[in-house]
Amino acid sequence: MALLQLHHLTLHSLPFTPKLHHSRFSTRKSLRFSFSASASTTMAKQVLVPVANGTEPMEAVITIDVLRRSGAEVTVASVQKELRVDACHGVKIVADALVGDCKDTGFDLIALPGGMPGATNFKDCAVLESVVKKQATDGRLYAAVCASPAVALGSWGLLKGLKATCYPSFMEQLSSCATAVESIVQQDGKVVTSRGPGTTMEFSVALVEQLYDKEKADEVSGPLLLRPNHGDEYKVIELNPMEWKCNNIPQILVPIADGSEEMEAVMIIDILRRAKANVVVASVGDNLEILASRKVKLVADMLLDEAAKLSYDLIVLPGGLGGAQAFANSDKLVNMLKKQAESNKPYGAICASPALVLEPHGLLKGKKATAFPAMCNKLSDQSFIDNRVVVDGNLITSRGPGTSMEFALGIVEKFFGRPKALELAKVMLFVH
Repeated sequence: MALLQLHHLTLHSLPFTPKLHHSRFSTRKSLRFSFSASASTTMAKQVLVPVANGTEPMEAVITIDVLRRSGAEVTVASVQKELRVDACHGVKIVADALVGDCKDTGFDLIALPGGMPGATNFKDCAVLESVVKKQATDGRLYAAVCASPAVALGSWGLLKGLKATCYPSFMEQLSSCATAVESIVQQDGKVVTSRGPGTTMEFSVALVEQLYDKEKADEVSGPLLLRPNHGDEYKVIELNPMEWKCNNIPQILVPIADGSEEMEAVMIIDILRRAKANVVVASVGDNLEILASRKVKLVADMLLDEAAKLSYDLIVLPGGLGGAQAFANSDKLVNMLKKQAESNKPYGAICASPALVLEPHGLLKGKKATAFPAMCNKLSDQSFIDNRVVVDGNLITSRGPGTSMEFALGIVEKFFGRPKALELAKVMLFVH
């Protein structure tokens, strides 16, 4: 058995619920975020998450997904002229509304994902600037991650005299409009900021805590399977090591369907494209657009019928209950997976998909695997289920949203080697 270990960011320890760095924040002020305990149980919090061409899709989708898990009503608003935005790394997201349609709505939180030129598109959107400035004037919560604290909030003068953090390459710009700090998640008064894709899940859980309370944040974070300590190195367990071969550039198929877990799908697609793999996103349904498990609308590159005409070095399935069931019911996809396995070519799955797709179709026979904890009782061999990522020869499996980065980096490592995976992990602020 080989044990692959990567070392992580060690800025400070984060348990399941992130410990925020606080400035000028008291218990009395925290009540202003939740308005009242009784109100939080009877009325859903209203949240605005803008998206733009060039938005970092992992940051956008993680924020939307986690906040919707808390019960918040999240409006995804495009700052472009159309609902559909072309996010970074070829990910296509369809918003719920145009930002102009949201200008008269009161929000409990406005949260800006990062990405370039997405953050610049935010900065240049007069309607969004007006909405966020009103949010600040009204004493309501606003937040940003990655480039957006410096490029958008800072440019709008909304970080004056406040401690904030952002993506490392924007820290100099941030220091001209805020007190720049290197926290994973930084809170000062009504503003919460964070650093990049690798800190967005902690950022999102922190936002849940501010909208509701720590109990709600713990309730949401548990099923995410966050790393218990953001500073810990992560491990990919590998058994029966074999070389994963490809001709120069790996050809990778990522199927998606209605009900697919959007965080898992987007992290896999985004990270593998960052590694310069050729990733084909194929819809298993009748339409290119799918409605994912937390109601994020994603657009595939092609339908599975078209994608099936090509051959792949890896077929990898995101989870999500509805998506996994759709995969299991697709004869075409199941046949592709069986041919992949019979040819000793790599295939993989995360969350519900190992249990609902691979196991019932005999694709885990003689293999060690893991899955979402509540699904592991469906695996015939449960001897390795407690591991976050398991590689067994040509098979890779993982557990859930909070293990998706490790899962995708494990794939990168198999095709491109450890140095490339480490390089990407550092760029995403997933390792130090």
